[in-house]
Amino acid sequence: MVAPFTPKPSRSGATRRSAVGLILGAPLVAGCAGMQSPFSGGEQPAGPQQQPSAVGSGQVKVGLLLPLSAAGNAGLAAQSMRNAAELALAEFQNPNLQLLIKDDNGTAQGAQQGAQQAVDEGAEIILGPLFAQSVPGAAQIARNRGIPLIAFSTDSSVAGRGVYLLSFLPESDVNRIVDYAAGTGKRSFAAFLPENAYGNVVEVAFKQAVARKNGRIVAFEKYGADRTQSAATIVQALASADSLLLADDGDALVGVADTLASSGADLKRVQLLGTGLWDNPRVFANTNLRGGLYAAPDPSGFRGFSARYRAKYGGDPVRTATLAYDGVALVAALARTQGGQRFSPDVLTNPSGFAGIDGLFRFRSDGTNERGLAVMRVGSSGGAIAAGSPKSFGA
Repeated sequence: MVAPFTPKPSRSGATRRSAVGLILGAPLVAGCAGMQSPFSGGEQPAGPQQQPSAVGSGQVKVGLLLPLSAAGNAGLAAQSMRNAAELALAEFQNPNLQLLIKDDNGTAQGAQQGAQQAVDEGAEIILGPLFAQSVPGAAQIARNRGIPLIAFSTDSSVAGRGVYLLSFLPESDVNRIVDYAAGTGKRSFAAFLPENAYGNVVEVAFKQAVARKNGRIVAFEKYGADRTQSAATIVQALASADSLLLADDGDALVGVADTLASSGADLKRVQLLGTGLWDNPRVFANTNLRGGLYAAPDPSGFRGFSARYRAKYGGDPVRTATLAYDGVALVAALARTQGGQRFSPDVLTNPSGFAGIDGLFRFRSDGTNERGLAVMRVGSSGGAIAAGSPKSFGA
């Protein structure tokens, strides 16, 4: 049975704002597929744009922008996210919603056109688009109409006033894993990061997080396609480090760890730290990464969601499908409980946050988000919880 989507208890019960923390998903009852590589863009459209469709008959209209006709993995992910959105609508128990589903083609122009269609049809809020380059045009349409947009991009640079990101941001991963490492006594940090957009975001977050915990960065290096020279440089400095952050997608990460080991690094002496991209079968199979710690959502939520998704659609969801589910569940819950202020900035940025499939999340006023993540330990059979996700956000 799916749990009712009810507000969390308020400490004071005095105002709607204090009571907005909502349980959005079904019970968080327990393997989290690998987190998808961030900052990926749309591909060229594979075929004709899908016709717009509406799902549900409620009075509150919600735009949903997805690259349904984009080529390859983008289109497959979009269809899985659409399925998840419709699953949320079905499980919410008669929500007063109508989803206006628009195929944005995986392009900036398509997203802008889809957003315009949605607002012309009365949308009060827009979910999507998926790709960073598609967000600004759609966001401008939403701002012109004075409605919020909740996008699924992992690029925090596209967030802003009235434009919120529901995605898994690398900043949250880095903050969680550095905070945990510092809490276990680690003080001397090193990092070996890719020379790309993801690595640049992780670098900024890492330096800020270490400084916030009064730690020291004793070694820092970035690498390109040829990692050998960079690896040799950082290995020389690792003697004074007690932890090493590696942040790359699962396939590349294995090569990074093997290069460091062949360059003379003793990866068992330092505590390896990572991000949600570590949640990958190739990482678990690599002995050099065994015992490493990474931040990721508690896998129990995705496991339960996947079982319900398979029962309805006969296949496995993509990892980002939970974003569409939680987006629809969030707007349904707010429409039910928050009256005319349902999508106002004060409601959306409630500091108590919301509990969805992947655990706690809350939107910041700058449009980025914070997630309550678990700390996972790499083992031969997968990730095991080293520290659970928080039950509430601290003051």
